[in-house]
Amino acid sequence: MACSKYLSTALVTMLVFIMETSVTGNALAATAGGGNTEPAVSSTEKLARAAQNPVASMISLPFQNNTNFNFGPESKTQNVLNVQPVLPFELNDDWNLITRTIVPVISQPGFVPGQDRTDGVGDTVFTAFLSPKDSGEWIWGVGPVVLIPTSSNDRLGVGEWGGGVGVVVLTMQGPWVVGGLVNNVWSSTNDSGAKVNSMTFQPFINYNFSGGWYATTSPIITANWEADSGNKWVVPLGGGFGRIFKIGEQAINAQVQAFYNVESPDNIGPDWTLRFQLQFLFPK
Repeated sequence: MACSKYLSTALVTMLVFIMETSVTGNALAATAGGGNTEPAVSSTEKLARAAQNPVASMISLPFQNNTNFNFGPESKTQNVLNVQPVLPFELNDDWNLITRTIVPVISQPGFVPGQDRTDGVGDTVFTAFLSPKDSGEWIWGVGPVVLIPTSSNDRLGVGEWGGGVGVVVLTMQGPWVVGGLVNNVWSSTNDSGAKVNSMTFQPFINYNFSGGWYATTSPIITANWEADSGNKWVVPLGGGFGRIFKIGEQAINAQVQAFYNVESPDNIGPDWTLRFQLQFLFPK
């Protein structure tokens, strides 16, 4: 899809920009801190922790681009751009409601010789996490997940309503942010051709350095419980790095990760995934 390809190129360009402006960005942070870099570093580290916390009370707009290599029977390339707005709501003095929406923009290769590539929007996943404002050492959230049939083509989604439950748990110890997010979704129909019973598990481990840099691994592990034995799981291994920085007053979290799938469905794959992400942050 042209839009998806252009956005993917834009993400790569932005990451190159981050590398080239790293020294300049640090110098600007020092200037903003009146020559003392400690306040700026502290502020950046707090922002990094918030960006790495799925239930932080902060508005953000991530664009996560996943390029999947050797996908499908023809071993071609699939591209999935996930637009993932996060909107928090303060319920009272003790509780927040964090909504996370994932809208996939997909460029899907043909599965048989001569079949054209299909471009469009997939099914939307909406989650609302109820999370305590003060949860102590372990931060957590739990809430409903809704599968919304927004797919523009039957090759890009099941086109059925579904629901389930999602849970997120994490802890922050020194420079470490460690946790995981898991959900399971069931379709609302008994039609065996469109039946959904799938799990998504995303563990994440981040180690934060000075200057907004961090090392990260956050593979997206999926299980399709309706698939045949041996074709249920996609299990990636890998990781990458990221950085929190600013363009003007706009705070941005950028990262790149690469994964090799040690387990994936036969004749579907993919074998490798390259992920670029830009997350626009809007702290209070």
